[in-house]
Amino acid sequence: MTIELINKLFALGVVAGQVAIVAAVLHFIFFRKKPYSLATFISQRGLLLAFIISLVATAGSLFYSQIAGFEPCQLCWFQRIFMYPEVLLLGLALLKKDSSIVDYALSLSIVGGALSLYHNYIYYSNGGLNAICQVLGQGVSCMKRYVFELGYVTIPMMSLTTFLLMIVLLVMHRMYIMGHMSIGSREPKS
Repeated sequence: MTIELINKLFALGVVAGQVAIVAAVLHFIFFRKKPYSLATFISQRGLLLAFIISLVATAGSLFYSQIAGFEPCQLCWFQRIFMYPEVLLLGLALLKKDSSIVDYALSLSIVGGALSLYHNYIYYSNGGLNAICQVLGQGVSCMKRYVFELGYVTIPMMSLTTFLLMIVLLVMHRMYIMGHMSIGSREPKS
């Protein structure tokens, strides 16, 4: 019962994250010139939100492997390599009130997102271009389905949504910080 409830909660989180991604992109395209908006509010808190998302994603992946007993595939392990450090980097940045970490966190999210995009491609194309999993060839298949909620939410989709949402939040935060810094300075404008 607990695993089913967690699956449903994560599926709802994925849908909410996907709606947020679309809303952020649309806002950027059509309303970015407004002086203050919900996007500004979110941009100011981009590090905090990205930290929370990375923490939930890390806890979720550990729940699935350590409690639910779902063995991660090789691509899942590679994605974890890029997600787990985010918790430490973003947490430390929050403690030190240092936004300069954004580029590093963004780099991890982009590479993790690219791996996740590839994982979703092979997952939803029934093994098309499954070179990495075939070469590595050990452990569980990259196409093993442990979770399938709302007709499309799987563990690879959870990962992709998480990385994309973190990318959006970190880019928004970076744009906010860059817009509030004086030229040639690493300090925000007063």
